[in-house]
Amino acid sequence: MAREFQRGHKAKISDLTPGTDLYVGVQIAGQGLTFDISCFGLDANEQLSDDRYFIFFNQPKSPEESIQLLGAQAGDTESFRVTLDRIPANIHKLSFTATVDGAGQMSQIGPGYIRIVAGGEEVVRYAFNGSEFTTERAVMLGDFYLKDVWRFAAVGQGFDGGLEALLKNFGGEVAEEEPAAPQPQAAAPSFAPPAQAAAPAPAPSFGAPSAPQAAPPAPSFGAPPAPTPQQQMHSAPTMAAPLAPQGGTVPPPAPPPAPYGQPPQQPQFGQIPGQVPPAAPFGQQPPAPFGQQAPAPYGQQPPGMQPPGMPQGVPQGVPQAGAGLQAALQPYKEAPTGQRWTPQNQQLMRVDLTMGGTPVLARQGSMVMYQGKVDFSYKGAGFAGRMVGNATGQEMQLMRCTGRGQVFLAEDGSHLHAIELQGDGICVSAENVLAFDESLQHEVRRIEGHGIPGGALFTMQFQGTGTVIVKTHGVPVVLPVTPTTFADCNAVVAWSAASQVIISSQVRLRRNAYPGHSGETVNLQFRGAPGNFIVVQPYEV
Repeated sequence: MAREFQRGHKAKISDLTPGTDLYVGVQIAGQGLTFDISCFGLDANEQLSDDRYFIFFNQPKSPEESIQLLGAQAGDTESFRVTLDRIPANIHKLSFTATVDGAGQMSQIGPGYIRIVAGGEEVVRYAFNGSEFTTERAVMLGDFYLKDVWRFAAVGQGFDGGLEALLKNFGGEVAEEEPAAPQPQAAAPSFAPPAQAAAPAPAPSFGAPSAPQAAPPAPSFGAPPAPTPQQQMHSAPTMAAPLAPQGGTVPPPAPPPAPYGQPPQQPQFGQIPGQVPPAAPFGQQPPAPFGQQAPAPYGQQPPGMQPPGMPQGVPQGVPQAGAGLQAALQPYKEAPTGQRWTPQNQQLMRVDLTMGGTPVLARQGSMVMYQGKVDFSYKGAGFAGRMVGNATGQEMQLMRCTGRGQVFLAEDGSHLHAIELQGDGICVSAENVLAFDESLQHEVRRIEGHGIPGGALFTMQFQGTGTVIVKTHGVPVVLPVTPTTFADCNAVVAWSAASQVIISSQVRLRRNAYPGHSGETVNLQFRGAPGNFIVVQPYEV
């Protein structure tokens, strides 16, 4: 079983696994964020003395391939292969880092981790989340370091400056963009001055291989290529102006004759008499005469003719929020992570098994989708050693969900409600239990009574710390328990564990045909001290 590390925990690799061929997986995600995950191979002074051991997307392996970038797989955002016995003697530390690419900060990330897998089995995991950071844009997640033997440390140290701060911390530099050469000022035509000698090329900075001085430097990591100076075409600006005749202004041309049978066109407001209005650009409507309404574009109704509620100038059938596939799917996107149980909508619930490390018991067939490495196994009757006969086997078939990933649960479009227990207890009808944390203490109870469908009502009592997912038909109502509280056994969903349940026959069978009764032959009566409650759904079987 994997060891769970906290920030600052350290251990020898040999205590975790005898192997030296290791898989390192990193999982990190945030709403709208993109990350660059890298590995720095450092010397004894914790400096990047050899940039060939900076492993990232543009340099996926070291020269002897002791460190290799594998890409996203097995639910990990990025993964590496590290062969400890092949790492050269000058490399004393491997630092695995994550950097935000673009805008954003580490406080926006959801639950993440860095883990080590050896021989197909996970041996150690360090989990983190955004609450551990504030404005940092880069973070050192974990280190392999050589101290007599190779060891692993969970670091979790952030940097506000992002990649540049990381590089400076490891002794590297980010090459800055060189300013463009200033353009010479315009001068009067004269003899051209002799050409100046070209300036020597700057030395290559971090991430760029050395090059001869005569050749331009290769673009360094993190720095865009310097702009190429534009070639000077003219030594003085050219002035363009219309030529006017010496004899004065040219009179405007005479207007063209009006078409046969139509009156002459009157000049528009502000237009010189006799001047022909300019033609509209191709594909655009000509301007309307002053005081008149412009014609509507092709396929659209003119203003004032749009249906009520539609903005002016918008064709019918086009959504106001924008068109396209992304706009149509935006309301149905997955809810952001950050909690173990997260409702996606009223009928769909997601559980993140990577949080808490506790398996989940769910009704068989309730899984609609899952992500990551999740194992499902049957959980039959008699679990926890406290089942009553075949109650669970007949009324509730359970499956056990374990692993690292997210499972989405739903059933028959029922409304789902997450009830979190903090040491208290609740009784839920077995028909209304969808899933719950295995850490909860739970047992099945049987309420027997004549007239109850099936001869008995199976309920599950939960106590301890954890979450129960309850499903209902429609939106339920919570009522306080009083001495006169009755509920139909098919409509009741849950009640407080301290409540007392009594079978009540409100109506005699011989009076069922007479008006004035509730129509229910058997009801459940609830009794208890103030503070107890029952939950009822607007539905009957």
